[in-house]
Amino acid sequence: MEVIHMEVQIVHLGLMDYKKVYDLQKMALGLRQKNLISDTLLLVEHDSVITSGIRGARDHILVTNHFLKDMHVPVYEIRRGGDVTYHGPGQIVGYPIIDLKNHGKNIRSFVRSIEEIFIRLLNDHYNIVANRDSLHPGVWVEDNKITAVGFEIKRWVSMHGFAFNVNTKMYEFDWIIPCGIKEKGVTSLQQIIGRAEDENQIREWIIHYFSEIFKVKTHNMDKQEFLASIEKLLLDNM
Repeated sequence: MEVIHMEVQIVHLGLMDYKKVYDLQKMALGLRQKNLISDTLLLVEHDSVITSGIRGARDHILVTNHFLKDMHVPVYEIRRGGDVTYHGPGQIVGYPIIDLKNHGKNIRSFVRSIEEIFIRLLNDHYNIVANRDSLHPGVWVEDNKITAVGFEIKRWVSMHGFAFNVNTKMYEFDWIIPCGIKEKGVTSLQQIIGRAEDENQIREWIIHYFSEIFKVKTHNMDKQEFLASIEKLLLDNM
């Protein structure tokens, strides 16, 4: 008999500025460390933005700062694992604020479980064979990455997360060397199957597999209610 360990609240943030969500993650992480909120999965979409992780290198961004400024594409240096990546419209991004003490305190297993969400989703709903790469985190279809993953773990609580290319504008990946990997490429679900897909449906599938793989119950929390609760908790615990 399957054991359900706990509940995870799912917050659909919609289209939201990267910096605002980054700040929100940091606040939520601090509250989760103090056990003031439950495990949370933030689902979001960003306008075009480039982020550089702890292994990021400026020469992995192939365009000039002037070009990016003209295109209104900011660049953020952050503390997640990994190198340079891109977020943008048509990409489903998820940020699990999860206490790994409740999931075996095993970072490698946690990352593999996140990858497994997309391996199962692609296989079950699209008959697409997706795999891991022993050298490079993420989910791959042949030699092309379809889901990037990168985390920061503080006192066993995670932040940052995954980026699943669904209807993503793939030409914007030409501005970078994705994840610093020159010998491999990137792809999207739309590029593979030749049509745009319903992102709302895919978010529901992501939640389903997240629940199944982590053996948790999930419930949706209203965005405004979540933001108000975070603000109140921060004020009450200053």
